[in-house]
Amino acid sequence: GVNIGRESTVIGSNCMLMAYSHVAHDCVLGDHVIMASSANLAGHIDVGNYVTIGGMSGIHQFVRIGDYAFVGAMSGFGQDVPPYMIATGVRGALQGPNSIGLRRNGFKAATCNALKKAYKLIFRSEIPRKDALDAAEQQFAEIPEVLNLIEFIRSSKRGVTSAGHGSK
Repeated sequence: GVNIGRESTVIGSNCMLMAYSHVAHDCVLGDHVIMASSANLAGHIDVGNYVTIGGMSGIHQFVRIGDYAFVGAMSGFGQDVPPYMIATGVRGALQGPNSIGLRRNGFKAATCNALKKAYKLIFRSEIPRKDALDAAEQQFAEIPEVLNLIEFIRSSKRGVTSAGHGSK
C-alpha cells in the first residue's frame, strides 16, 4: 500500500537545491538530484538518482520520478515520471528519452537507442500498455535500463505520465 508517514525526509549526496526550492515531508531524493529555483515537491515523493527538476515545477504527493529523468521548467505532474525520460508541461507529458542527459552521464549509444525504441513501443504505439510492456521486455531483455523502465511502469501506484501529442 501507500507509505504513510515515513517520519523522515532523506536527501542523497551531491544534490543541488536552488533558491526557493521545496522538499516536503516524507520525501526521498537520490544522489545527484538538481532542483532548479522554485521547484516544489509535495509530501511522500520518491526522486531517483541524477534527476533534474526544472524551475517553478510542482510535483503532486506520492509521485515517483525515476532515475535520470528530466522534468522541464514550469511543469506539473500528478503521475509518475518514468526513468530516463524527459517530461514537460503544465499538466506534464512525456516528450521521449532524456537523450542529452543520458549521453552526459556516459550511457552507450546502444542503450540510448534501445530506450528510444522501447519508449516508442510502450508510449507511442497503438498496442495496449500491458502487451507493449511484455513486447519490450522480450525485445530488450539484455538492456538493464529498459528492464528498469518496464519494472518502474509496472510497479506504479498512481499511473505513469503519458506521451504528449507532439512527442517523438
